[in-house]
Amino acid sequence: MEITRKAPIGRPRGFDADEALERAMMVFWEQGYEGASLTDLTRAMGITRKSMYAAFGNKEELFRKALERYTDGPAAYAARALEKPTAREVATAFLAGSVDTTTRPDCPAGCLGVQGSLASGDSGRVAQDALIAWRDDGRARFRRRFQRAVDEGDLPPGTDPELLARYLMTVANGIAVQAVGGATRSELQKVADAALRNWPPI
Repeated sequence: MEITRKAPIGRPRGFDADEALERAMMVFWEQGYEGASLTDLTRAMGITRKSMYAAFGNKEELFRKALERYTDGPAAYAARALEKPTAREVATAFLAGSVDTTTRPDCPAGCLGVQGSLASGDSGRVAQDALIAWRDDGRARFRRRFQRAVDEGDLPPGTDPELLARYLMTVANGIAVQAVGGATRSELQKVADAALRNWPPI
């Protein structure tokens, strides 16, 4: 029996949406939300503005999708770190992932989650709010993981999980900023090692 397939209704996009989103993520990562113009984005994506709006919505929606892709791709080291068996291993893996991702030769320096909202004015408020929520969510995940470590006796009684999570995120954000300034992978790994020398920092 021969199966005939109906042709898709409407005109095909004519471009790889996944690849286009990857390229948009790279532009936002390198230039931040406000620094990335629609011309920069569509040129990198290899599509027209009309195609971009049809496939991804406006610039704010494109940024949200790019941030999701970043979370599931280059920044996936954070989720993997949370699965480590001890709090020290969680912190070690997270900072090592931060150093690695912010200094990769094939990607922009730093972190999209940090650079994305730097020097953001009113026009970038939506992106800035999205990034604050993204960072807060990350900190909350670490806080819950460290609370579990306290409950299980992996961290000393009286350890403040919120302070520990904020400390770790602050070090990682600092690593990202230093990477943009030209610090090398080995230099930043020494920073991470120093931050972990007295774990937990209480």
